[in-house]
Amino acid sequence: MARTTRPVALARRGMVATPHYLASGVGLRILQDGGSAVDAAVAVNATLGVVYPHMTGVGGDAFWLVYEAATGQVHALNGSGRAAGEASAEYFLSRGHRAIPTRGPLAAVTVPGAVDSWCAAHERFGSLPLTKVLEPAIGYARDGYPMCAGQAECLRAVADVLAEHAPGWEVLDGAEPTVGRPVLLPRLAATLHEIAVSGRNGFYTGAVAEEITGTLRRAGGLLTMADFAAHRSEWTEPLSTGYRGFDCYQHPPNSQGFAHLMLLNVLEGLDVAAMGDAEYVHTVTEATKLVFADRDRYLTDPGFGPAPLHHLLSKDYAAELRAQIAAGPVPAAPPAAAAGGDTTCSVVVDGAGNAAAVIQSLYHECGSAFVGGDTGVVLQNRGSFFSLDPGDVNRLEPGKRTAHTLMPGMMLRDGELRMVYGTMGGEGQPQTSTAVVTRVVDFGHDVQRAIDAPRWLYGRTWGEQTRELRIEDRFGPEVATGLRRRGHTVRVVADFDEVMGHAQAIQVDPERGLLMGGADPRGEGSALGW
Repeated sequence: MARTTRPVALARRGMVATPHYLASGVGLRILQDGGSAVDAAVAVNATLGVVYPHMTGVGGDAFWLVYEAATGQVHALNGSGRAAGEASAEYFLSRGHRAIPTRGPLAAVTVPGAVDSWCAAHERFGSLPLTKVLEPAIGYARDGYPMCAGQAECLRAVADVLAEHAPGWEVLDGAEPTVGRPVLLPRLAATLHEIAVSGRNGFYTGAVAEEITGTLRRAGGLLTMADFAAHRSEWTEPLSTGYRGFDCYQHPPNSQGFAHLMLLNVLEGLDVAAMGDAEYVHTVTEATKLVFADRDRYLTDPGFGPAPLHHLLSKDYAAELRAQIAAGPVPAAPPAAAAGGDTTCSVVVDGAGNAAAVIQSLYHECGSAFVGGDTGVVLQNRGSFFSLDPGDVNRLEPGKRTAHTLMPGMMLRDGELRMVYGTMGGEGQPQTSTAVVTRVVDFGHDVQRAIDAPRWLYGRTWGEQTRELRIEDRFGPEVATGLRRRGHTVRVVADFDEVMGHAQAIQVDPERGLLMGGADPRGEGSALGW
């Protein structure tokens, strides 16, 4: 049996898995207090913005899948923000920019969408008052928490960026970022309190929005009060495909989730379970090259350019892609803009069988590194993923949502939830989600073992533009040799390398009334149930 880092978590009445142990504890507490899966997911993501502020926060975006046990339906909620009304390619090009800056006030070119998504999800599926749901996050911000290793390491790595753009950020209180030192965020606590009391208006139309947009405008940024006030999350229909008797769901564009479904369609026609490690990684990687070419050709805000999803997700098209793999080798996809990977994935299942999967992000580590004045809000730089090329499908346009890497996942069978899953990691998200699904369905792993198993990553992520195939050292030299023999440029990385992202998953066994949770050892999270 493959080595695992911990046993799979088992429970019956509820389960939470997140990339930070304090957030997992908060989610479990909300469930135990009678909260729904959505209540717990809101509490978790608000808390992550406090205790994991380099990865996510109030100033970022979020994508949701929500499973409603009473109806067997999966709902998709798009919590991504639109570009400022004054944002255009001409604006940046005329000022000498060949690309949107990745840091500073001009990087914060899209409205933060996460808070509205919390409020929209809570209004529809919440059980507890929002004040109760946000209470733990407010407490950690007000009273403090010990800095974790990941946060300390990140702050040291981007110290120069933060010194230039975020000298007033509360977490930069002049002390050296070290594990265990106390972090207090009173200004962020006040912002969260305003949201708890006033809902979305506490962030998008009142004093908080005025402070954020006023600070941005004085620094040369583009977002206005009108941009904030106009923002709304969008409920929409998820995408799905069948995989060996299961129905796998993903968020539609502007999420890249369809890339994962395309990969599953390709693999369904192959005997994955019979493959050795080298053949398995090779096959998924070759499929990834083809799928990414389609993704990069079509992925954008569907209001500005709908993708031909019916064709891309058809089984006939998957057969065409399998034929190209068999004829191989598949050429590398054309170079594309480097993608950030600093994100969080949280999954929750409550005692009634409802579930939520949420991917929330600031995009790059610490986002734009620009703080919205006295609000304590670090603003995302997701808009820097827009292209200034007028021929690019993801070109910048006013009011447009950029292409997004965030992609929460769910798997059902006959209308019953069987797994809720996702990961952070930019380009790695479709690949890791595919690894988790195939290892559970084809290889019979539980979710912790599926997450622990050695992983691979093809292409760009975490700000790097590369077409290497990175594999964890635990695969062994035979796998590396086999992949090189098949034509891949292989780089062997650490046993549990953080570049692979942090995956979380909860598996549901309805026959035994059992929940099985897994959290990624590459992060600092845990799966907790009761």
